[in-house]
Amino acid sequence: MVGKIVIAALIIAIAIAFLCVKVLLRRGGTFSSMHIHDSEPMRQRGIHCVLDQDREMRRRSRVAVSEKRTK
Repeated sequence: MVGKIVIAALIIAIAIAFLCVKVLLRRGGTFSSMHIHDSEPMRQRGIHCVLDQDREMRRRSRVAVSEKRTK
C-alpha cells in the first residue's frame, strides 16, 4: 500500500516538474494563457469566450428592444 502511494507521489512530482520546466529554466518564463480570448487563431475565426458572447448578445437584444420602443 505504501509503495503505491510513493509511486503515485513520484509520478505527480515528475509531471509537475515537466510542467514547470519552461517557467524555471527560461528568463521571464511564464505559462501560456489558456483563455480563448488570448488565442489569435480563435479570434481570427470569430470564436469568443462564452462570457464575451453572452455580453454581445445582451447588447444586441437591448438595441433591438430600444429600436422597437421608438417605432
